[in-house]
Amino acid sequence: MSTMACVVFFRAVNVGGHQKFQPSLLAHELSEFGVVNVGAAGTFVVRATVSHTKLRAEILRRLSFKAELMICPAREVLALVRGSWFPDAPGGKGIGRFVSVLAQSPRLQPELPFEQPVGRKWEVRVVAITGRFVLSIRRLGQTYSNAVVEKHFGGPATTRNWNTIKTVGQLLE
Repeated sequence: MSTMACVVFFRAVNVGGHQKFQPSLLAHELSEFGVVNVGAAGTFVVRATVSHTKLRAEILRRLSFKAELMICPAREVLALVRGSWFPDAPGGKGIGRFVSVLAQSPRLQPELPFEQPVGRKWEVRVVAITGRFVLSIRRLGQTYSNAVVEKHFGGPATTRNWNTIKTVGQLLE
């Protein structure tokens, strides 16, 4: 049982009117845990020392739906932010860098990078895996990083833009 600062990533909330809630309002309700909301996708930095079990129960108790939560120790997120994951990534307009958080670390490590679709017209390129974090680059198109990660790793994931992860790192520092 972990009892340190952590980051909570909600999965499949506030998307297309499905499982809607106001993250800033929930963060305020959880202020006793030092919760800071980051964006609208359900990303919380939790500064207080609290067990993940208690935190999960407190969050779920306040929601009108059953949410999936990925709770990561602050040290894991800080290690992620401090890494150099996109050194050779193409840049420019229409290119995004993303981090998908898996429910648990994958048992098998695929050969990297891999692309979806395969070939010159790829839209998502998975470039690194560290612990339960899968890092990818996405070009404008129909394919979303989270769908590729969930299909490839066979389990739930939630995806955030790299800029969101960097903001979380700054809040944890």
